[in-house]
Amino acid sequence: MSLPRIILADDHPLFAEGLRALLQEDFDVIAVVEDGQALLEAVEQYAPDLVIADVSMPKLNGIECVRKLRSSHPNLKIILLTMHEEISLATAAMQSGASGYLLKNGGTVEVLRAVRTALVGGTHVSPQLAAAVQSAIESGDSASQDLTPRQVEIVRHLIAGLSAKEIAATLSLSPRTVEHHKYQAMERIGVSTSAELITYGLKLGIGPL
Repeated sequence: MSLPRIILADDHPLFAEGLRALLQEDFDVIAVVEDGQALLEAVEQYAPDLVIADVSMPKLNGIECVRKLRSSHPNLKIILLTMHEEISLATAAMQSGASGYLLKNGGTVEVLRAVRTALVGGTHVSPQLAAAVQSAIESGDSASQDLTPRQVEIVRHLIAGLSAKEIAATLSLSPRTVEHHKYQAMERIGVSTSAELITYGLKLGIGPL
């Protein structure tokens, strides 16, 4: 019987290699990649059974990858790993179709449990987050935590250090429209300053253009 095929995606090679070493006895780790775009390409090339990806990756973050892969490969199981305990990120990940959301400090036993659970069609969220994520999903609050593509684009420019006026010129928008999208994004994720919005974007893996 062939072993389940897994692709790992993490831009920290030392962590990725440690995860490979943990998994390779019981699973077939067929590829290790370092960014979201490479992950999409590897899935097309290798057709894995399961993906384990970091939330914060260059080019495409983990949640963006979940959305794209769930659309094109609905049977693929995807587990996200992160250092961040924000409930909004965990909820967005699970609503996007992730099979698991794990904190990187959770330990090897939890990773193995999550992988085995995902492969049989279940889901697993780190115990520290599980109750709050379930509550958010049931209440529907998490839908407001999700940024639109235009908001993500503006956050990228903010992270790059551009002012609203500069972003407006770059995107051929009015400064007022840029400010509108920025404040809508802040309202969606529950922050009150541009600095907090930028911090949220960085944690999600949204990088400058």
